[in-house]
Amino acid sequence: MNVFVAGATGAIGRFLLPLLVKEGHTVYAMVRSEAGKEAVLAQGGVPVEADAFDREGLIAQLRRVRPEVVIHQLTALSGYNLEENARIRKQGTRNLVDAAREAGVRKMIAQSISWMYEPGEGPAGEDVPLDLEAPEPRKTTVDGVTALELAAAEMPESVILRYGLLYGPGTWYARDGAIAGKIRSGEVKATEGVSSLLHVEDAALAAVAALKWPSGAVNIVDDEPAPGTLWLPAYASALGAPEPEFQPGQGRGERGASNAKARREYGWEPVYPSWREGFKASLAQGN
Repeated sequence: MNVFVAGATGAIGRFLLPLLVKEGHTVYAMVRSEAGKEAVLAQGGVPVEADAFDREGLIAQLRRVRPEVVIHQLTALSGYNLEENARIRKQGTRNLVDAAREAGVRKMIAQSISWMYEPGEGPAGEDVPLDLEAPEPRKTTVDGVTALELAAAEMPESVILRYGLLYGPGTWYARDGAIAGKIRSGEVKATEGVSSLLHVEDAALAAVAALKWPSGAVNIVDDEPAPGTLWLPAYASALGAPEPEFQPGQGRGERGASNAKARREYGWEPVYPSWREGFKASLAQGN
């Protein structure tokens, strides 16, 4: 198929693009810089200059390349700017959906997140509502995620991938990532809040598999939701950093998510079923 990837040079996109090419798809990858063009070409993709906030330019480019599927992996995570990330989810997704529909695209696969469910007991399934009553600053992210998912659902077909907390190369939790630095300096505390994690390779593989999945939201997380008191010390140990200090309590909605739907209905199986082996593999020296 002809596949258009927005966010092809991001943490997931860098794994995703070569996977799509290997499967025989023609991959048009949205870029905004010469470095981005070179990276896409090196992986066998076709660079397409476009900006998610330039609606008319995006429409023109999608009309030109006529993809059958758009994969939306856009984020603004490098500066930990919640407002800018919400803007991409709202305005960027709106423009991408409008452009896709103008170009006659059949399907969109969109990146969402799995920790925006309303508070409750145990890992959340996809039937649990999003946390629409959340206070700020959580509300900013919930509103952005809600706008993204509603816009993507306007497509004839749409798969919403609610990813877990990403770790692995190119993420905040990489050996050279922002969180790794904070762990080494003792800035991050281990709380009782539960998270569901996901290796970035598994995120990319799920996006490829979703080309064949039916419309709907699906949690893409590993098998072991865990409190920060459990997984964060394991992460620090794999990193070779001091054990984080304990801080009682947990944030709103920190309950983890269940991947039962992805496993049962779609046959999805993560390469790294638990963060335990994932941390060891991704944080080994040289990775």
